[in-house]
Amino acid sequence: MDNDEAVMNAATAESAPAAPPETGETGGAAGAAAQLAALAAERDQLEAEKLELADRLLRRTADFENFRRRIERERAELLEFASSTVVGELLPVLDDFERALQAGSSDKEYARGMELIYQRLLETLKRNGLEPLASVGQKFDPHLHHAVEMAADTDAEDQTILEERARGYNFKGRLLRPAMVKVAVKA
Repeated sequence: MDNDEAVMNAATAESAPAAPPETGETGGAAGAAAQLAALAAERDQLEAEKLELADRLLRRTADFENFRRRIERERAELLEFASSTVVGELLPVLDDFERALQAGSSDKEYARGMELIYQRLLETLKRNGLEPLASVGQKFDPHLHHAVEMAADTDAEDQTILEERARGYNFKGRLLRPAMVKVAVKA
């Protein structure tokens, strides 16, 4: 049975955890202090990583919020000014109506009908944001006016608009088309 006992003792020795080497009372305290220092360092490292990740999350959240606001602002502008293209394409029709009304007609009822259609179209466009620019008698402003002719005039002040060839328009506060004007210059 000596062989059986030896095998049992060997199996028991293998499954039992190894006891730490005895280094005395001061050696055990130094080992525990070293373990505490290592754990504290690991804790500090994990805390730093946590703060870095929280900072990155905060920045990403702020970036996303700024992106969302910018997209909303651009969407609102797009919706607000999407109709400016259509209104811009209708301006030559308004010009044609104005020229037709200035030419006059021998048929008074026809002329009155043309004027009513013109007024209705103009009022509809005004309700949707179209604003005609007043030009005659104003000072020439290159941001609002396009000078197509300059004329020497002793009666008018220099750079004053004498005549409007085509009316200028703003659409919802933005210049849609500059006025085409005749400007007075000193001789």
